[in-house]
Amino acid sequence: MYDTLKNLHSYWAYFVIFILLVAVVTAIYGLVSKKEFSDKALRIALFALIVSHIQLLIGLILYFVSPMFDLWSSLGGEVMKNATARLFLVEHPLVNIIAVILITVGFSKHKKKTSSSSKYKTIMIFYALAFLLLMSRIPWDVWPR
Repeated sequence: MYDTLKNLHSYWAYFVIFILLVAVVTAIYGLVSKKEFSDKALRIALFALIVSHIQLLIGLILYFVSPMFDLWSSLGGEVMKNATARLFLVEHPLVNIIAVILITVGFSKHKKKTSSSSKYKTIMIFYALAFLLLMSRIPWDVWPR
């Protein structure tokens, strides 16, 4: 089960990064070109929200079934002194949860905006910040290529 979840989490991440990048580029393009906020832009933003939440659920399940989780009991407070354990047990989960929260807040806030430019701007800011956070905490050395 662990290997299946790990592979699913790793490969689904490509999809999340791609659709999140598409959402950010769509928002930038809509903002710069002063386009009306379209159904297509809404669907892309919503799809990015959905796939990121699916990734979060897979990641949370993986976190608790991972053999790395046992390091909490064996290392205790020493987890923070071990760079690899800290990345997998603290930094990666925490920063990525914050990124998904940013995506959720951005999508929620954009619905309350009345003008197209403010909708695009909200999506652009929140989704771009989430994208940067996600990219900063990916364990690149173990991520499948």
